[in-house]
Amino acid sequence: MKYFFSTIFTTAIISIIIISGYGCANIIPPSGGPRDTIPPRLINASPKDSATNVVTKTITLNFDEFVDVKSIQENLVVSPITKSIPNVDYKLRSVIVKFKDTLEPNTTYSLNFGDAIKDVNEGNIAKNFSYVFSTGATIANGSFGGKVVAAETGKIDSSLIVVLHKNLSDTAILKTKPRYYTKLDGKGAFKFKNVEPGTYAAFVIPNNYYKKFEDSTKPFAFLNTTITIGDTTASAIFYTYEEKRNKEGAGSFGTKLGTGISTKPTAVKEDKRLRYSNSLEGNLQDLLRNNIELTFTKPLTKFDSSKILLCDTLNKPLANYKVTLDSTKKIVQIVYNNWKEEMAFHLLILKEAMADSNGVSISKNDTIRFFTKKEAEYGSVRLRFGQIDLGKHPILQFVQSDKVTESVILTNNEFYRKLFKPGEYEIRVLFDTNKNGIWDSGNYSKKLQPEVVYLLKQKFNFKANWDNEVDGIVVP
Repeated sequence: MKYFFSTIFTTAIISIIIISGYGCANIIPPSGGPRDTIPPRLINASPKDSATNVVTKTITLNFDEFVDVKSIQENLVVSPITKSIPNVDYKLRSVIVKFKDTLEPNTTYSLNFGDAIKDVNEGNIAKNFSYVFSTGATIANGSFGGKVVAAETGKIDSSLIVVLHKNLSDTAILKTKPRYYTKLDGKGAFKFKNVEPGTYAAFVIPNNYYKKFEDSTKPFAFLNTTITIGDTTASAIFYTYEEKRNKEGAGSFGTKLGTGISTKPTAVKEDKRLRYSNSLEGNLQDLLRNNIELTFTKPLTKFDSSKILLCDTLNKPLANYKVTLDSTKKIVQIVYNNWKEEMAFHLLILKEAMADSNGVSISKNDTIRFFTKKEAEYGSVRLRFGQIDLGKHPILQFVQSDKVTESVILTNNEFYRKLFKPGEYEIRVLFDTNKNGIWDSGNYSKKLQPEVVYLLKQKFNFKANWDNEVDGIVVP
């Protein structure tokens, strides 16, 4: 019996060792758990958030984890605007704000930190973290929001800011700093909060609010009326524009511009030869263009159109083409309205046809051999507008690489083109108020708003040798 129990005990011990051995071979180290995605949270503040009758100029914000503060100059928005940007420091779980200026009495202050505050370990951002306090007995509750759109393109420039002036004079934007400002989000929207109720003049300017706005050739927008801000205020849309500079380099505000940098021009060896380039696409002529352009490196003082010949492949001149020199004296246009697909041509350029002010001509007679494109290289395009106000004089704009490649006046709810150059396009609709066929800028001194362009949200990829059709396009 003793031997029996001894055997059982020995077997049990061996089993435990074997099981333990297998267990050790499969040990999995602890993973550390899921990644932390929660941004820092405010535990308490001194003074507390939304405190009233505050007299201290030092604010301490305590978070639930260690924090890091980055790019405070670019992120922090203090409202109302102070003369000096407050000092912001941080240590462990705390962020300390010290105002340099004397705080105004009976005033609500808000601090929006943007993307400046994040946790140390994972970099989770406390987006648009804000803190509010008042030096008076109440917290101001005025709010005002809306959207900012570039009038000429219909696009968003989120680098701009919206400013509010308490001074309602037309020249306040030029002579004084604003009372409040706020940034735009990625969709061009803005929102003022905790604003002292009252009447304000509102503007959109570049993000440099500590300087007076003096350059109307930079993005700018205004409203034709003042804004009365209360608990609920109607939203507004601003349409920004950039004025053309006059001969003195100033816009309508009259400010002359310059780089402020004096540089000595670098000596470059002058090329005395007369050279030119042409508008052909790899020796192929676009069927949609009625002209060929020759662009010269220097203005031509001598020009003889009879020495530039558009010919067939036997060098026989064609009928009904025209050769002209533009006002810059650098571009020669050969206009022909009878291009057919897959035809061969010669363009003969005799050296006696032109010369620059030094009497230099091209080095020798030149022959450009080219073909017209195939119709199959184009696609047809049909756009049907489910909603568009023809009374606003809409002009359809096709855009590639931010350049308008073609503009078409819309007289009905459908656009059709049998031959259209394939590619990816943005489509805009210009509401041509004065019916001059082009976009017109605004003018603040005349209280003239810019003409508005609406950008269709989707891009259009028109394919070659394809019937490209889009139905139900809506233009507000």
